[in-house]
Amino acid sequence: MTTTTLAVLVPLLPFLGAVAGLLLGRTVPGFVRPLAVLPTLAAAVLAVLVAVRQDGGKAIDTATQLTPTGSVPIDLALHLDGFAALAAVLVGVVASCVQIYSTGYLRDDTRYPSYAALVSLFTSAMLLVVYSGDLMVLLVGWEIMGICSYFLVGHYWETPEARAASLKAFLVTKLGDVPFLIGLFALAADAGTFRITGILGAVAADAIEHPTLIALLLLAGVAGKSAQFPLHTWLPDAMAGPTPVSALIHAATMVAAGIYFVARLLPLFTASAAAMTVLAVMAAVTMVGSALAALAQDDIKRVLAYSTIGQLGYMSGALAVGDRGAAVFHLLSHGAFKALLFLAAGVIIHAVGTNSLAAMSRMSGLAKRVPDAYWTMTVALLALAAIPPFAGFFSKEAVLVAAEHAALGDSAVAPTTAGWFVLVAALLTALLTAAYAIRLWLLAFRGRGTEAPDHGRQPLSMTTVLWVLAVPSLAFGLTAGRLPRWFDGHELTPTLTTAVLGTGVALVGGLITYGAWRHSTAVAARTPIGAVAAHPDAEPAVSEAEAIATHLPAYGDIAAAPDPADPSRLLLGPLHRHAAAGFHVDALYTALFVRPVRAGAQLVRFLDREVVDTYVRGSGTGTRWLGAAVRRAQTGNVQTYLSALLAGSVVLAIAAVVLSNVNAGS
Repeated sequence: MTTTTLAVLVPLLPFLGAVAGLLLGRTVPGFVRPLAVLPTLAAAVLAVLVAVRQDGGKAIDTATQLTPTGSVPIDLALHLDGFAALAAVLVGVVASCVQIYSTGYLRDDTRYPSYAALVSLFTSAMLLVVYSGDLMVLLVGWEIMGICSYFLVGHYWETPEARAASLKAFLVTKLGDVPFLIGLFALAADAGTFRITGILGAVAADAIEHPTLIALLLLAGVAGKSAQFPLHTWLPDAMAGPTPVSALIHAATMVAAGIYFVARLLPLFTASAAAMTVLAVMAAVTMVGSALAALAQDDIKRVLAYSTIGQLGYMSGALAVGDRGAAVFHLLSHGAFKALLFLAAGVIIHAVGTNSLAAMSRMSGLAKRVPDAYWTMTVALLALAAIPPFAGFFSKEAVLVAAEHAALGDSAVAPTTAGWFVLVAALLTALLTAAYAIRLWLLAFRGRGTEAPDHGRQPLSMTTVLWVLAVPSLAFGLTAGRLPRWFDGHELTPTLTTAVLGTGVALVGGLITYGAWRHSTAVAARTPIGAVAAHPDAEPAVSEAEAIATHLPAYGDIAAAPDPADPSRLLLGPLHRHAAAGFHVDALYTALFVRPVRAGAQLVRFLDREVVDTYVRGSGTGTRWLGAAVRRAQTGNVQTYLSALLAGSVVLAIAAVVLSNVNAGS
């Protein structure tokens, strides 16, 4: 087969698997798991073959016109370059791991057939975004992902948290998609095409009349899809969905789409210094704010959710200084270790029956209960904290190098101001990232108190996937020197300055957090035992849906109590309460948007019920009264009718005489 044919099959196979799963899921349940795993796994294998054949060489472009649409045609176009080839491999591998993991994680879930089909459709939509060479076709995959996320985040629809989170994710991302769609139409109107190659050609020829306006409109959609400030609030709440869904969304689909879109159209954004500055500020605020919020979270999945927001901020920062190679490199590296973090967290949640780090810190021996999750999560957290030689170190240093060059004026496309914003924020975030990574590890695996519950070994389908993802989390960064041909020939190796700074601040953050934990643990040891001890008669571990609904299913009410051994309270001080609440951005949106909209809706309801309906009811009542009066006049007595006729004639005669006299007098 040709490379083009293989590339077409990559998104097509998961789509066919999704359709077959939806059609046969209930009638032939034995085919559900093969239909979930095999098409996605085959797509991953084909994506690897496409990447090997492409080998970072010249981009492959092919297209066929779908249908005449007027002045701006829409083509079913394929654009295959180094970025697309590697991104497709990431999507295929992570999606395959998620599907395999889900066969064990949701083995008792009655809604597994629809879940697996939606995951396959989600994967197909992201692969369509990756390979698409036409913005309208890309938009189809973009929107399908939004719909799939709504259903998957709300998988546990019986819990109010999941229902609210799915609706919030859908509305917030759609809020960004409205200006995004307007920006796409404005871009096509200026360039005369939806083809990505044609648009980049128009940008190179300086044929785009409104680059700043278009770039800012597109950034609104990117902020919504990739959870960047100020449209980031949906992502932490999306943790109400199953953990494998969280891994898929955070590592390879949905949030990666916005970053990938900007990387594909980066010349358009670099044409506007204002847009690049806005992107830099957005990335800086996202990085620092999310890292502070992650440091204060109690839910293990929310810690990882805010971590994702911050790492996406790194990618946005790399794009803001004009280095898409560094952005995509970190996208690929992050995809491996973040998928591993979520899937390992799922193993822990299944083992202990709670998402709460406060509850885990009161358990001892958890590392022995889940050794696979313990070792692989340790690897992933080291990669997240960017400790050499793990993958996160090399990709994060690539971002720091790009920011350093822009800050020193060595970049031809990025403003110096943008470089400084990104560089300072990235270094501060590196310190905070190491802090919340070591905090999570200490609270989860170095707890003291009641022995962690033992529910036996986790299914092999879950633990095997963890070790598979641990390999790129450890080794992917070591290939940085061999990747330039995939990234426009751009070198991705760290410099001495950024390596020392980045690793130094990470080590400082980790050591400070460890010291704060030791101090907090010593204080907790002097606390009366009854205040923190776990219930000895705790119930066995429960499903994730129940864990989400109660947040303290296995250990009574201890998860609700503040953990004296939590170092974040000592590190953040009075800022802890605000960071734990996400700096009240949701409350601000509620005050600025939700309450006024609800008040307006109540006003419209009042006017409709009390004013409009009153007139409608009044007209009906008046007609009914008039009908009743006329009905009473119909007596059937001829004498009555003649008397009424005579009386009416007399009244009319008198009125005529009076009116004539009045007219004569005037």
